[in-house]
Formats: sequence, structure tokens, C-alpha cells
Amino acid sequence: MHFSTPDNQSSSTWGQDHGPSKSALLDVAARIKPWIHRTPVATSRYLNELSGAALYFKCEQLQRMGAFKMRGAVSAIAALTDQERARGVVTHSSGNFGQAVALASKIMGIKAYVVMPLGTPKVKRDAVLSYGAEVTDCAPNLWARETATQEIINKTGATALHPSNAMEVILGNATATMELLEEVPDLNGVMAPVGGGGLLAGTALATAHFGHNCHCWGAEPAAVDDAFRSLKMGSIQTNDQTNTIADGLKTQLGSINFPIIQNGVASIFCVDESEIIASMRLLWERTKMVVEPSSAVALAAVLKYPAQFSGKKIGLILSGGNVDLSQLPF
Repeated sequence: MHFSTPDNQSSSTWGQDHGPSKSALLDVAARIKPWIHRTPVATSRYLNELSGAALYFKCEQLQRMGAFKMRGAVSAIAALTDQERARGVVTHSSGNFGQAVALASKIMGIKAYVVMPLGTPKVKRDAVLSYGAEVTDCAPNLWARETATQEIINKTGATALHPSNAMEVILGNATATMELLEEVPDLNGVMAPVGGGGLLAGTALATAHFGHNCHCWGAEPAAVDDAFRSLKMGSIQTNDQTNTIADGLKTQLGSINFPIIQNGVASIFCVDESEIIASMRLLWERTKMVVEPSSAVALAAVLKYPAQFSGKKIGLILSGGNVDLSQLPF
């Protein structure tokens, strides 16, 4: 079975004395509230029957700009000084965080630069441009992303906003699960997709501080299973290739979010490409929700490992819905 728990634990050992406090999370939630949507929680009788569990979908595809990333982007920009805002912000992103930074910058009145790898879905690139950000294209690898970002910093003095490995971003991301647990307080656990780790780390913080015996789980494409291997090995692992339909999950964990994930995530479950596509189609057809492949990874994990979730109340973070309709896999 392709799922992992840390070698030294069988479930979450996150304690209330580790990492950001509950009050810090509440402060961030209040700070970003004017700039974001409180997204709905959806259910499906059919998917409950199919999974054997009671599933509660946090619909972040209905967030502003179409993904949870808006939460982290607003949180990060809100924390900048006036001098930093005057110089603008820069990020590298395959799409959703770039859109989030572009839109957050527009509504908060600052300049945004976004480095985007070649091959980014057209719908995401077009959205970044439509929000007024300046886009720089680069090769589809981490070195190229970071090099282009540094060149912009050297030229403009812009502040770099990391898509996932920054505490203000992680805290902003946590607010999705905070809202979910406020609406469904007796969840047995929350499943979030994992790529760069910012959403999963935020989910871990929220379940620890606001859940009641509530686990945090990650879901990841088997084709890019670095988070799965990182949790198992106890150190950050990398991928030799990034060939997955879940384009938002191709990046790797970072030094800030990985310790949170180690302490707060019970298991990471891996799913195959065909399982991601099947779950995406289920969500489109049965719930009428337009979600991108990265969102479908969470449902795919629950369906693949029924023995782990049967009879439980499970929250699933639908991370985004920015889909290139000309490239649908079904």
C-alpha cells in the first residue's frame, strides 16, 4: 500500500506548544477576512455511499481567483511594511499562486511580478496577465524559477513571496480548514493535496488547534511522491521528473513547512494518474463542481484506501478550479 506515516509515529503528535499559536491563526483569519470569500462546504450522498464515509468538501475552487492560494497571498502581502509594498512583490508559480498574488496585489494597490514555467495552463497564465501582473516565462524547473525570481529582485527590489514555504502563507492557508471545522466541528480528519506543502502545513495547524481528535492527512500523485518519501525518511526528498496531470503539485516541500508536516500529518496517501482523472470526473459529473486535477487527488486517496476512512467523517480540501477546458482528460 502506497501511504506513509513518519517512522517514529503512527499518527499526529502535534501539540499545542509547537509552532504558531491558536491566537496567531485567529489574528490572520481576521486580517484577511475583508479580502477573501468564505467558501461553502458541500456534500454528496452518492460519494458518501461510494466511499463508505461521510465526506465534506471545502470548496476552495469558489475562492477569489479560483483557489485556496488567495488566502496565503493576501496574508503575506498584508504583513509587508509600507516600504516593501512600494517596491512590489515577486513570486514564481505554475499558476494558482501567481494568480493569487496578481489579484491580491491589484486590490491592495501594489505592483506584482510573476515568474511562470513554460507549459503552465493557458487559463492560469491569462488570468495572471488579466489581473495586471508582469509575467516572466522560464524553463519548467525549480532552478530556472528561482533564478528568474532573483533577477527581478535584483532589478526592482521587490519582496519575494514563496508559494508555499513561508509562514504568513501557511497561516493564511490554514484559514480554509479553520472555516471547515467551524462548520463541521466533529470531523475525524481532513485530507488535503500536497505539492509544495503550504496547504498541508496550514491544514495541520488548523486541525491541531481547532479540531477535536481530528487527524490531518495528505494526498499526493504517485508520479511525484516526494512528500510521501520525505515523511517516511524524515528529510526533504526530491523528484527526478514531474510528469503528472496535477500541475499544481509538482513542487517540493520546504524548510518551513516540512517540520509542521512532520509533527502534524498522520499519513500521506499516493494515487495514480488514472485515479486522479477518475475522481476529477466524479466531481464534475456527480457534484457539478468544476475542479482541477490537483483538487481531485484528495478524493482519489479516500476512494483508494477505503479501509482507512470507512465510517468516518472526513473533510476534503478542494484546492482549486482553474481548468484549461481545451485540455480536459476525459
